Amino acid sequence: MHWIDPAHLPETNGTVDRFLLNQHGDADGLFLTDGMEVHFPPHMSKQVVAALKSGDKVKIRGIRPRGAEMVAAVSLEAIDGKQIIDQGPPKEGPDHKPGKKHATDAHKPMDVEGVVKHVLHGPRGEKRGALLEDGRIVRIPPHAADLLHELLAPGKKLAVRGEGLTNALGTVVDAHEIGASLAHLRPVEPKKPHEHAADKHGKQDEH
Repeated sequence: MHWIDPAHLPETNGTVDRFLLNQHGDADGLFLTDGMEVHFPPHMSKQVVAALKSGDKVKIRGIRPRGAEMVAAVSLEAIDGKQIIDQGPPKEGPDHKPGKKHATDAHKPMDVEGVVKHVLHGPRGEKRGALLEDGRIVRIPPHAADLLHELLAPGKKLAVRGEGLTNALGTVVDAHEIGASLAHLRPVEPKKPHEHAADKHGKQDEH
């Protein structure tokens, strides 16, 4: 949403609780201490993490999708006045692209089991995983998350098996299997061809 002028968007104020990670280890959101979820694109990860830390006050301008307690941020402003605005992903020659593995962030097989604290969302309010009570993050593709609503709810027991990593911001696992316990897992189904086509069409419409 780098084409939107943040000055004309509603402002949300709060205190940073913790960052959220995508499956590649990039920050792509945060929670405020009042429980509000804030999503930002992973190409903003480096700037946001450099400007903010847990306990900092922050001002966010963004859009609230229907059906989710969250803000899709277009800009974030730190207490010192530094503003990070979504200018879109870098077009050429970046040292680090979102989705590219960090040299120090090695993925490895990982099992995770715990209790859901918060459901995590994408910028349009689509479910994308869960933050567990112990702070670990589970990521699930949106097409599969829609079919797992009985597991993706606060207070529910959740277990996953997949590829995970740990870095300075936390631990995240990309779920390949999911269930209520490690003894009862089912595969996360891959996206069907027609769903890929629908996503592509939706992204074109979004611009």
